Amino acid sequence: MGVSLNPATILSGQGIDVTSVVSQIITGQSGELTTWQGQQSTLATQDGLLEGLNNNLTSLQTAVAALADPAGALAAQAADSSNTAVLTATADTSAIAGTHQIVVNTLATTGTLYTDSVGAGANASFLASGQTNGNIQLQVGGASGTIYDLPITQGSNDTLSSLATYINNQSTANNWGVTASIVTDTTGSRLALFSQSSGSVGALAITSNTNTTLNFATPVGGTNASLAIDGVPFSSTSNVVTGAIQGVTLNLASVSPSSAPLQLTVGPDTAQITAAVNNFIAAYNTAISTINTQYVVDPTGSIPAPPLEGDISLRSVQSSLLNDASYSIGGNDGLVNLASLGINTNNDGTLTLGTTATGATLASLLASNPSAVQNFFQNASGTGFAAEFNADLTSLTNPTSGPLNVDLGQNQAEQADLTQTIANFQAQLSTETAALTTEYNSVNATLQAYPILLQEVTETIATLGSSDSTSTTTGVTTPTLTSGL
Repeated sequence: MGVSLNPATILSGQGIDVTSVVSQIITGQSGELTTWQGQQSTLATQDGLLEGLNNNLTSLQTAVAALADPAGALAAQAADSSNTAVLTATADTSAIAGTHQIVVNTLATTGTLYTDSVGAGANASFLASGQTNGNIQLQVGGASGTIYDLPITQGSNDTLSSLATYINNQSTANNWGVTASIVTDTTGSRLALFSQSSGSVGALAITSNTNTTLNFATPVGGTNASLAIDGVPFSSTSNVVTGAIQGVTLNLASVSPSSAPLQLTVGPDTAQITAAVNNFIAAYNTAISTINTQYVVDPTGSIPAPPLEGDISLRSVQSSLLNDASYSIGGNDGLVNLASLGINTNNDGTLTLGTTATGATLASLLASNPSAVQNFFQNASGTGFAAEFNADLTSLTNPTSGPLNVDLGQNQAEQADLTQTIANFQAQLSTETAALTTEYNSVNATLQAYPILLQEVTETIATLGSSDSTSTTTGVTTPTLTSGL
């Protein structure tokens, strides 16, 4: 590219714009720099897409691994109660599918014990008149429970407040399992004792009360839960019952109305399994849809080709995912591929959870043949759909040999080379810019001095013309020189 100068101003004393001239020269020589920077931008865009796709594959692997886990979602069991106001339940993977009839007769209760109101208040001594010491014995755990001695000493623990503090300190230090507090109302103050455990182990009683004016009411609570499971009686100290049904935890909420049995159904956790399958479908669709964006065809040719359109590795990944989604096993009561579970493939390669060719749904198949559904995804031989897919994804996402990671490595190496090339070239341009600036500053100084130089030359010539003229005083005519300028 030529340098643009204004001839009208060059000899006027204004000189030239050195910065502009040097910039035009350097710009004309830096075409390669623009090309390299464009290549860097393209590589950076490709890197972002490759990293995003790798993340998609990692998310897909997490979803597939959940389907391959023998103790994961596909093995999850649920326990559904027909009357959740009376009982709810949870089940672990060891639970056995089945239906149970349950009647809750009583709930486990916590032992409670109160004194009568003390009108004098919580800080008045309750020792009998003239007494300086007393004794109270508290039994925890029913008739065969442990008896704890409460020695009462005047000025130490002979008021309701001080006795409550004493009991709480002793209970904490010696694991009595009892909490004491003061209850105050319009009638006065009372000492209230509460067991920290429900059931018979938390039953409270006063077995001895000597030299005090305290009167303890009849203890309440401290009873076990009572229920019948399929006609078999069962007792529990807690309203959270384990061990009555294998792998199932019962949570008792109330007594069965009119002793009517409720139905507890134990079986595959359809909600959890369906959620895991939907997670897989969503992760798979994200990966496939992202890959599809790199193969969009513009019939007009007005839209630039996607950055990874020519990436062979991406084609390989796409092919692997599509093959994995079409994986099939033999037998298994006809549940041999995704379509047989109602997971259908769309025209763009994505998946949709719907119905099978016979109208069955995943939920209905889980209800009718849960073991076959689980066996399709995972089996003892490790050849189930999820196990095979997971192995393939492990290869695709390998940090060193995964195809997308290989591409990333090559891109990053090329970017490093371009960065060094650009740095070297910019250093060269910088050196040339400095040299040109010095050179053109010198030229500019000369051009700015030109009008003065011209004036000096003109004046000199005029002086020379004047001195060459001669005049005669002797009547001889002296010729006059005339400048031809």
